[in-house]
Parts: sequence; structure tokens; C-alpha cells
Amino acid sequence: MACHQRSASLPYSSESKVEEELQGLNSCICSPSATIDTMCGGYAMLGDIYKCIEEIMGLPSNQISLSFPQNKKMVEEELERSLVLIDLCNSMQENLAELKMSTQELQLVLKRGDDESVQLKVESFIRLAKQAQKPFKKIASSKASGEDCRLVRLLAEAREMSVSLLESTSQLLPKQFTTTKGSKWSLVQKRKTVCEEKQLQTLERSMGDLENGADS
Repeated sequence: MACHQRSASLPYSSESKVEEELQGLNSCICSPSATIDTMCGGYAMLGDIYKCIEEIMGLPSNQISLSFPQNKKMVEEELERSLVLIDLCNSMQENLAELKMSTQELQLVLKRGDDESVQLKVESFIRLAKQAQKPFKKIASSKASGEDCRLVRLLAEAREMSVSLLESTSQLLPKQFTTTKGSKWSLVQKRKTVCEEKQLQTLERSMGDLENGADS
């Protein structure tokens, strides 16, 4: 399953299908070959998955099941855990907005041909990108137990996947510039910064796509 494509089978007809899609999404974003484009596609897929969970939970039979006191309590507890996810999304949105602005500034100094300023702006981008990783060092995993009802487990798995997607995004951000000769982004070659304006424009669009993904 490609992470950059939305599933044509939506909406899902069963909890099993949602679990299958979550597993597939996890494989994509955890792949060593995952890129920023992979993450952008991941947000789109995750948004579809959440919509389908909402549809499944809205079925009359499931509404009855979730109204039972024990299940209702588990749903409320899971929603409480999701407050951490909301904070992470807000934090990521703020960081991505700053990175998008940093990329715009980098394009301006690049046009002026000021290699020293470009170097400083690239270093600033990397510092900002690394800051996006900090919130994930403070959170602890809180998965649903095997005794929880299946719908609550789906909510928990979707939440865990959301956190994983955000964290994977944060880990990729500093890697958009490297010091490896011959790589897509070559930070320094013979004391000069080499950056293609077209690549920066693509990076700027990617920051915007990721920002929208974190919002959704």
C-alpha cells in the first residue's frame, strides 16, 4: 500500500479493515526510505481512517454498545488521553509554520547570492527543525488494554499512530539539509552553500502540506 495515495475502498466496512489500514500506514512511516512526501500522504490516510472510525462508532448497534457504563467510561478515558495528541498537533503546527517562514527567508538570501547568509539561514532551519522533536521526549505511551472494547482499541491505535506520524515527521525535518557531498541537499561544498531554488520551493510547499496535515 502506498502512503501517498488515499485508499479507494473507503469508507471501511469493518473494524478489521481499519486495523489493516493502520498497520499498513505504520509500515510506511517506519520504513527507512520514508520521506516528507510519505508523511504528507500519511496525514491524508490517517484523516480518512479517523472519519471511518467515526462512521463505525455511529452505527446504531455500536451506539448501543458504547452506551453501556463500562464502555462509556473507557471511551471517556481514551478521549482524555487524546488531549496530549491535540497538544502535539498544535505544537507541530507552530513549528512547521516557523519552518515554512524560515524556508521563505532562505529563498530570499539565496537570490541575493549571499553565501554566508544562506549558511546561517540553513543552520537556523536545522535548529528549528530539531526543536520540533522536543515534545515527544516528554510523553509516555498509553495504549488501550486487551480488555477494552474493540472500538476503544481502534481509537487508541489511531491515537498512537497519530503520535508516531508526528514524531516521524519531526525526525525527518532536520534531514532536509545534509553535509553529504552529492546528496539532494548539499549544505557545504568547498566552503560554499549550494541550494537549488526549486528545491527550496518544494520544501516550502511540503512544510505547508505538513502543517495542514497536523491541523486535520
